[in-house]
Amino acid sequence: MKVMLLTKMTENAEKLAPPTPEAINAMHEYNEALIAAGILKDQIYGGLMPTSFAKHLRYTGKNLTVTDGPFTETKEVVVGFALWEVQSVEEALEWARKCPVMMDCTVELRPLFSPEMFDPA
Repeated sequence: MKVMLLTKMTENAEKLAPPTPEAINAMHEYNEALIAAGILKDQIYGGLMPTSFAKHLRYTGKNLTVTDGPFTETKEVVVGFALWEVQSVEEALEWARKCPVMMDCTVELRPLFSPEMFDPA
């Protein structure tokens, strides 16, 4: 099964200093272990830029409204993601426990739908 990990931080995330070289190295080693185990399928290296660079797109029927960032009213901001392939959610949790967390954050772990779920046969 595939799972998406969405890393979220408070709006203060945009004001934080970049991670230390030691923290970056620890995360690199963790990612290498995930790759070697066949778990890590895709991710953002370096994280997402602040919301001041973002666009918010809202679709209402066929209408599109675009709002420029920053989004100061947002309580949590997605700062990164990873796509893993695991045997179960429990396996994903085991790997998540090994993560060398570099900052206070929340990670949302969400299983993806698989094509088999939509196969009428």
